Amino acid sequence: MVGTMALLPPFIRASRTSRPARYVAPHSAAGLPTDDEVLLDVPDDRLGPALVAAGLGAYAPAAALLLRTRERAEWEYRDRYAVRLASFARSRPEWFEDWRAAAPRDPDVLLVSAQLAVARAWDSPARAELLREVSPLITAAAQSDVRDPVPWRIALDHARGARAGHKYFGELWAAAVRRAPHHYGCHVAAKRYLAESWHGSHRECFDFADRAAQDAPAGSLVQALPARAAFAYLTDGCGPEVPRERLEAAADRAVALSARFPAADPWPAEIRNVLTYVLVRLGRRDEALAQLRLIGPYATSFPWDRLSDDPLGHFMAVREEVASGRAGEPSAGPGSGHGGRVRPPDH
Repeated sequence: MVGTMALLPPFIRASRTSRPARYVAPHSAAGLPTDDEVLLDVPDDRLGPALVAAGLGAYAPAAALLLRTRERAEWEYRDRYAVRLASFARSRPEWFEDWRAAAPRDPDVLLVSAQLAVARAWDSPARAELLREVSPLITAAAQSDVRDPVPWRIALDHARGARAGHKYFGELWAAAVRRAPHHYGCHVAAKRYLAESWHGSHRECFDFADRAAQDAPAGSLVQALPARAAFAYLTDGCGPEVPRERLEAAADRAVALSARFPAADPWPAEIRNVLTYVLVRLGRRDEALAQLRLIGPYATSFPWDRLSDDPLGHFMAVREEVASGRAGEPSAGPGSGHGGRVRPPDH
């Protein structure tokens, strides 16, 4: 882990606070990891070695990882890995440039290229204009393997950033679900588009999320989509009220999904982090504590980066409040209505 920590800055440890020797931290009494054990955005056992190798300038492990996901149609893993590899390539591009020079038409290179280009354009003030220039890269990725839904998730994100019309977006959505009817990434991208198109219309977003979850298998990540809709509602300050029972049902569905995964597993960590926030806001402190135990040391940037510029610190503060029984509203910043926010919420 020491080598990984040195190479990969996103794995951030919580800072240690000096305490008297007799002090027993609430998280210790609650059976949670110590502060020093908690890390942010830790990759799983397959992605970690590929990122370490990329940090050393070698692209072969990343290429082998994405090839495996494509050959085995592991689309959820492929989507997550592509995002993380593209993010790493933004700060450490040498390994990816070597890979792209060696295999410019490789479907995995094209996928990461498209994700990287969209991410770079997204942060620019000229986002819409730059995104239009990215379209050929997404098309190339989609055409390189017609089975793969991940380029279509990228296309859905692209359409949201470019403020594409509903008709065009609907065509992209239809193409995505033909390839993978219950692909979580595509569903999240679609919900985000709908939320921005219907700002404040949380009921419509809940309708979309609930229908998707009802149609998905019990173990699908799509079961967590209503909890993401609940998070968006609870951190937004506009739109009509959503009935309490609908928020509770979204949390219940996500709790059932979380129970299907092992404890202290990085794969469902983001879902559990979102669920923890929702449970705290609903006053379900004991269940929030249970999710924190399942999270273990795996904090994730989302949802806490929507509430604070210090996502790890925000997670740690909420964790301590829940463990000590002082949990209130885990929301930072001013707001009104359903809850405050610092940044635009993820719908």
